[in-house]
This record gives sequence, structure tokens and C-alpha cells, in this order.
Amino acid sequence: MIQNLLTNVKRDVTMFEKIENEVLENKIERRKTMKESEYKSYDDLPLFLSAKMIAQVLGIAPSSAYELMHESSFPVLKIGSRMVVPKDKFIEWVARNTGGDS
Repeated sequence: MIQNLLTNVKRDVTMFEKIENEVLENKIERRKTMKESEYKSYDDLPLFLSAKMIAQVLGIAPSSAYELMHESSFPVLKIGSRMVVPKDKFIEWVARNTGGDS
């Protein structure tokens, strides 16, 4: 009886460890995917950037891009309820915030 119980506990622990490893691997893979940018140069960017594009370019989560777009120092153009960032203003913002225009 105790032997069966121990066997079941070991099986459950092993199964739990496999699931835990899969969850961790998925989290790591999502982080890698989120931080990779399809844009390799400013020339690849469209004239106006959405929050999703800002997130992809900066390698941040979309929610962080939305927060950034609500900061007063970030160059956002509001068109009705839509918010976009002009490409040239975005490039200037990056330069200012990385010490690129000293």
C-alpha cells in the first residue's frame, strides 16, 4: 500500500517537473520572440509607427509601448483616438534618450 502510494507520488512529481520545464521553456521562447525585431534599420520603418511597431523596434512588450506613448516627452501624434509616432520624431527621441545626439 505504502509502496503504491510512493510510486504514485514519484510519478506525479516527475509529471509536475516535466510540465514546469515546458512552462519555463515556453516563457523563455516567448521572451526571445518578443525581443527580436523584424526591423534591421530605420529605413525599414514606415512613416508612422503604431504601438505594436514601437514595441517590436524597441524589443519591449506592447503594454510597455502603450505606456511610453502616454508619456509627455514621447513624440505622439493623435488622430482622433488613434496614436501614432512619426518616424523622424521617433528616431530623434531614440537619439536623445541614448545619448546619440550629443
